[in-house]
Amino acid sequence: MFSALKIAGIVMAIVVAALGVTVAYQSHGTEADIEQFEARVSDLAKSQTVPAWDATRLSSLPAPVQRYLRFTFVDGVPSYAVVRLSASGQFRRPQTDGFNATTARQVIAAGTPALMFSATTPIVPGVWARAYDYFANGQMEMKAKILSTLTVVDEKETPELNQISLRRWLLESALYPAALLPGGPVTWEPVDDAHARAVVRWGGMQAAMVARFDADGRMTEMRAEADGDLNTPYHGSGEHVARSNVQRVGGQMIPMAFTISRMAGGKLYPFWKGRVDHIAFE
Repeated sequence: MFSALKIAGIVMAIVVAALGVTVAYQSHGTEADIEQFEARVSDLAKSQTVPAWDATRLSSLPAPVQRYLRFTFVDGVPSYAVVRLSASGQFRRPQTDGFNATTARQVIAAGTPALMFSATTPIVPGVWARAYDYFANGQMEMKAKILSTLTVVDEKETPELNQISLRRWLLESALYPAALLPGGPVTWEPVDDAHARAVVRWGGMQAAMVARFDADGRMTEMRAEADGDLNTPYHGSGEHVARSNVQRVGGQMIPMAFTISRMAGGKLYPFWKGRVDHIAFE
């Protein structure tokens, strides 16, 4: 009996060790993929910086957008191409109700629609999900892996997903507001004194969201104008973002708190609530 138990223990130890080696190997590969995608976005960003301030073009924008840009650029418009940020908060996985603590980082091209988002979400003690969304040159890739190893989401580019990713870049644009200046990929259409429609175009695609501005010029939210499909295995861009806690960073007024939600039937379904812990402009 003792020998049988001993052998079983040895076999179990071998299995656990093999699993550990597999997870370590696969995790290394996943992180290498993420770093490669981040480098691609950074290289692409450096080929096209954000537009410069042009007072003559500013006067042609809808009134709330003029108010927003004057509020945002307190020291003039800085010149940058790449935005790097880290964030933390609570994340709800698709088609679930509970939230888990999550950390994330993004590398974003400010002058052209491209970004790389990666996040780590604990599921139960000792088990985590590693997910990333990549979008550049009009094409996206999305993956989620349990223990950075077992792939549970693997979405390749389609016309619909590419457009959702284009909207994702627009939804995040309050974090790199120079991208919203005239002469860049975003144009503005009037709605009323508190709202304007932002439209981003790239390579024959376009995506739009309606932005809301307060009386001082802060952009407080962006929302899509059509319901989202809540049954997808991914959140995509979400259809609504609310932003607050505006702080002066790099000569710009940047909102550091956010709630990103799915939206359907007139209701919001938050899935990513958090704060920007660090942001840098290069």
